[in-house]
Amino acid sequence: MTPSTSGVSTTSRRAFLTGTAAVVGASSIAAVMPGTLAESAPASVVGAPTLPDYAPVPRSSLGPALNDQGYYVARVQRNLYWVTDATYQAAFLTTRDGVVLFDAPPTIGHNLQRAVNEIAAATGVSNTVTHLVYSHHHADHAGASSLFGKDVVRIGHEETRRLLLRDNDPTRPAPTETFRDRKTLHIGGERVQLAWHGSNHTPDNIYIHFPDHDTLMLVDIVTSGWVPIYNLNLSEDIPGFTAAPTTALSYPWEHFIGGHVGRLGTRDDVGLHQQYVADIADSARTALATVDPTPYFLKYGENSWAAVKTYLDAVTDYAAAPVIAKYTGVLAAADVFTTSTTLVVLESIRLDLGVGSQVHP
Repeated sequence: MTPSTSGVSTTSRRAFLTGTAAVVGASSIAAVMPGTLAESAPASVVGAPTLPDYAPVPRSSLGPALNDQGYYVARVQRNLYWVTDATYQAAFLTTRDGVVLFDAPPTIGHNLQRAVNEIAAATGVSNTVTHLVYSHHHADHAGASSLFGKDVVRIGHEETRRLLLRDNDPTRPAPTETFRDRKTLHIGGERVQLAWHGSNHTPDNIYIHFPDHDTLMLVDIVTSGWVPIYNLNLSEDIPGFTAAPTTALSYPWEHFIGGHVGRLGTRDDVGLHQQYVADIADSARTALATVDPTPYFLKYGENSWAAVKTYLDAVTDYAAAPVIAKYTGVLAAADVFTTSTTLVVLESIRLDLGVGSQVHP
């Protein structure tokens, strides 16, 4: 990888952004609220919440430091590059005809073009983005698309086009070139293979393979070095999400771009993610067979939702506890998000696979 021009650490920038967000959020609320709140002291002084402590982030989970503009860009292999703000990732391929951009996260925003400019200046290639490939339709990965103008050729799955036309978001113009199952791009002498292998995180999330660069890009499935956030990265299809890493590993590649966090991934990262999710599923099955629902329904009587909530909370906590213990210090934020992930895995096991259903005699 090319060295970063960074002068600001990832940790320092996160602290700055967190503090700024808190102040801006409080100011915005105060501006629209009448009376006492608008006239009160800053949120840092009044009503500051007591925040929980979490386990330290393993150093292996962190990526390189960001530069003073808040991004890091580096070579993946040859003329394929990746850019991150330590939370989101995008990629771009320089070609003899221009630059092909893969995703446009708004948190990186204008730094996408700055990253391209930096590489173009260093290597003597064009800095003009001619093509933009969507991994899927979500705004957090595509919301800076409009920054690249109307003349950029946008490419995506046919379902991505349908969803973006439905959403009618001017920051995410719908792709004009689409495909159903597979499409090989030949742009400026470079080759990229796009494939849809069924629903996973979303109905339209695709696999982007760079066969000449030993790289696979699959967004919102594996967050290398970290556990997924809420509900397996807020995924819509849990069985599809769970199966996706196996499909990813069926491709030949060395470098993995997952769309999130501050470093590239490896095949070992994907394997560790698989084991983490498998351990949650195994523990959830054990919990469903162990925790008796009877006391919860007896306690709450006609308040069925109270019984359902407390029972599922108990099953989830039972299942999550050994997984949290195993992966804390191994995967970052195991103690932060494993419980919410366990609930969605448990519910998928119950509702999609039919495990643990109570049949009335």
